[in-house]
Amino acid sequence: MPATDLPLLIDAVRMAGRVATSYVGASAKRWDKPGGAGPVTEADLAVNDLLQSVLLLARPDYGWLSEETEDGTIRLGHDRVFIVDPIDGTRSFTEGANTWAHAIAVAEHGKITAAVVYLPLRNLLYTAALGSGAFLNGFPIGASQIDSFAQATILAAKPAMASTVWRSGACPPFKPAYRPSLAYRLGLVAQARFDAMLTLRPSWEWDIAAGALIVAEAGGTITDQRGQALRFNNPDPRLDGVVAGGAAIHTAVMGALA
Repeated sequence: MPATDLPLLIDAVRMAGRVATSYVGASAKRWDKPGGAGPVTEADLAVNDLLQSVLLLARPDYGWLSEETEDGTIRLGHDRVFIVDPIDGTRSFTEGANTWAHAIAVAEHGKITAAVVYLPLRNLLYTAALGSGAFLNGFPIGASQIDSFAQATILAAKPAMASTVWRSGACPPFKPAYRPSLAYRLGLVAQARFDAMLTLRPSWEWDIAAGALIVAEAGGTITDQRGQALRFNNPDPRLDGVVAGGAAIHTAVMGALA
């Protein structure tokens, strides 16, 4: 229930920020996950432990899906599930940068109902509850109204700009940009700092869930790379890429993709 879950998420994510910032990113103990799944630090695990304890104590009937918790099938039997990325942008965290984020969402029957994305070192708190709009630090935000590539700045990594990705055989003439955290990219799109974002690689639900609601509540559109609506708490918690932006530029991107 979004009206009651959002305050819980806000309190929890602020606690997470205090835990994460108690570590010095560059000196935090770090190791690589098996199978080339990327780095993890002691801070990631400490934040995960805190959030799991706090959130499930408050909502013991909810399921749990987190990047830093071994997944199973138990969550599939719950109507509501917390979807958590304790630190999105771990590489940035270890480099001492300030563009990493905490992301927490609640999914109910596959649909996100409450969400927060928090960047403690930048003092940015994005929030949304289903049907109640999107906010940054308590102020309403809205997605871009841009409708042409020539005017657009789009968050995209190099693979998404390859000529083979686009129907015309060439990348459209948008201005590219990049931020390491997917959750932060979605927040930036929701506040119209950027017009759109896209990633064509399989995307973990915990990277996308919170930002997806924030974009949608900001009046934007978010789908997978084939234009299908996103559904969460899937048996395989990966999405088929993500395209998000103001409604008009999202339509343009989808029309141009091969």
